[in-house]
Amino acid sequence: QVQLVESGGGSVQSGGSLRLSCVASGRMFSLNDMGWYRQAPGKERELVATISSDGSTNYADSVKGRFTIFRDNVKKTMYLQMNSLQPEDTAVYYCKMFNLLRVSWGQGTQVTVSS
Repeated sequence: QVQLVESGGGSVQSGGSLRLSCVASGRMFSLNDMGWYRQAPGKERELVATISSDGSTNYADSVKGRFTIFRDNVKKTMYLQMNSLQPEDTAVYYCKMFNLLRVSWGQGTQVTVSS
């Protein structure tokens, strides 16, 4: 059973930066696609960025040029570098691991951006 543990959330002012981490347990981390999603109060969970097993990345338009997703397969860790944070980035950020057979989610980490 896969466990995903996020960390790195916190409170920052507008224009600040944070780096989120997602550490995975289990084997075959490198064979899975990974992603970051977020959910703001009263809103549905939305895609932030994904990174495939071969390293291809995809970003939501709202974060392009500000956020960078990357992974370290040796450490079984995925990251999200968030720069130029804005109040609208405030949300709980979730880590997701997925393949054709299974989807796993982390418990989430809160990011709060004040103006």
